[in-house]
Amino acid sequence: MSNSSSTDAFRWLWRNYLRRYRWIIAVAIILMALEGGMLGVLSYLIQPMFDRVFVGGDGGALWLVGFAIMGIFLIRAATSTGQRVMMMIASQRAAAAMRGDLLRHLMRLDSAYHQINPPGQLIERVQGDVTLVNQSWAAILVGLGRDAVTVVVLFGVALSVDWRWTLIALIGTPFLILPALLAQAYVRRRSVTARDLAGRMSTRLDEVFHGINPIKLNALERYQSDRYDDLTNARVDAEVKAAAGQATVPAMIDVMTGFGFLAVMIYGGGEIIAGTKTVGEFMSFFASMALVFDPLRRLGQTSGQWQVATASIDRLRGVLAERPTLLSPASPLPAPTAAPSVELIEVTLTYGDLPVLKGASFTAVAGRTTALVGASGAGKSTIFNVLTRLVEPNGGTVKIGGVPVADMDLSALRGLFSVVTQDAALFDETLRDNILLGRDDIPDDRLTTVLDAAHVTDFLPQLGSGLDSPAGPRGSNLSGGQRQRVAIARALLRDTPILLLDEATSALDTKSEALVQAALEKLSVGRTTLVIAHRLSTVRNADSIVVMDQGRVVDQGTHEALLERGGIYADLYAMQFKSKEDQAND
Repeated sequence: MSNSSSTDAFRWLWRNYLRRYRWIIAVAIILMALEGGMLGVLSYLIQPMFDRVFVGGDGGALWLVGFAIMGIFLIRAATSTGQRVMMMIASQRAAAAMRGDLLRHLMRLDSAYHQINPPGQLIERVQGDVTLVNQSWAAILVGLGRDAVTVVVLFGVALSVDWRWTLIALIGTPFLILPALLAQAYVRRRSVTARDLAGRMSTRLDEVFHGINPIKLNALERYQSDRYDDLTNARVDAEVKAAAGQATVPAMIDVMTGFGFLAVMIYGGGEIIAGTKTVGEFMSFFASMALVFDPLRRLGQTSGQWQVATASIDRLRGVLAERPTLLSPASPLPAPTAAPSVELIEVTLTYGDLPVLKGASFTAVAGRTTALVGASGAGKSTIFNVLTRLVEPNGGTVKIGGVPVADMDLSALRGLFSVVTQDAALFDETLRDNILLGRDDIPDDRLTTVLDAAHVTDFLPQLGSGLDSPAGPRGSNLSGGQRQRVAIARALLRDTPILLLDEATSALDTKSEALVQAALEKLSVGRTTLVIAHRLSTVRNADSIVVMDQGRVVDQGTHEALLERGGIYADLYAMQFKSKEDQAND
């Protein structure tokens, strides 16, 4: 996505997120304006304080000016507190809405998008970029609502004292325009680099923490830390350069202000000495110009800060501009309700230039168990992805219960499946949360039945809090067999007509495998079950076995029939049987 202008970026932000809080923001801006305007009133009161009180000796004016100045600071205190609270409400709610929209949108995007965009990059979009944008737009509004009003009012006071002095003080302003524009463009470029590096750093951390055990076993701590240090150093360099660019504009304002003050001192000082101007007038002018210095600096910094935010907004808009390609049809056909048949007819699929399925065809009979076997890379797991429309085939037809999957509502289609894989996906929540998955309509007796059937109750007494024990990150508090049984309980509770088992017992010891296999047999009853397995001993009792080789279905039948015919299945079975004999002899 091409870079947007700063105005376009703010318009997008306002239209999508800030407009809903416009009344809160409006009240905050009014309070900011009052806070900023009080400095102008303060500088205006400097003249009577000097001319009428200090020089003129007017005691009545002393009390009047004193209480007026105290009132100024009381108003500033109240308006400052009010606008900060209002801005905090608006900014935090806007950030929460932005993060929620991003997460929902990212979850709707195709699996292919997530395969090419690392989790760390996406986390940085949702967290880092939103935080930076949130801080920046708030600073922009504070700058416009408070600092800009302060500058205008203070210049108004300065003009009321002497317009010539004001023009002299601003003599260097035209020379700021081009350098400021160049500095903003430089900050924008450096910020884009810094945000990209931040995403890469998050990706690196995500990979390190996910793979901490392989890192330890292969002594890769130094290697990984060096890679992270390289990214950190590059980001530090980009951030420093961006900060240097941001600091340029306030620095130029300092230089301009210095020349302006020198010129006014020379010109105005002569008028005071000549008696054409009073000390009070000069002090009022001097106070207004001195007080305008800080808000001008902040406004200069804000322009650079917004360039940083614009880079993040471009990244966010780029994510939100992505659209899923796997969508429900406009008029979907109803999904089957009972255990349906599953049929693939000449299905082809390529990943880039790599053909994965080459005219695969088979039928899984309704209510029966069908196993998919073959060497690694034969296309077995891809079949599961095609069935659930995680990927779209390039050609051929996939039918469930006689209905093409492309003609079903996507949610209804995926609601037909329960999936149990070798790596049971558990969340860092309690076992209860991992099984219920947000459902609150499950009676206790049904939950107990499911836990018994999945053999989860066998190990619950070993856990400190039973079903309310934390599973740990990715189920790390549980053994492999325990994780599988939790996943099976979840599938039982889901109670769908089709069951997909992908190497569900391959990584388990003999005892755990027996328990999990018993639970899977209960789970398969009354369902159309498709099983992927490398160990042929686990699928020999399947009603039908589909043999795959290099993306094609080369044979289908029962275990006995396939052995009698010979071919790939018989060779695989003989190889595994011989391997077991060799292990027994050892």
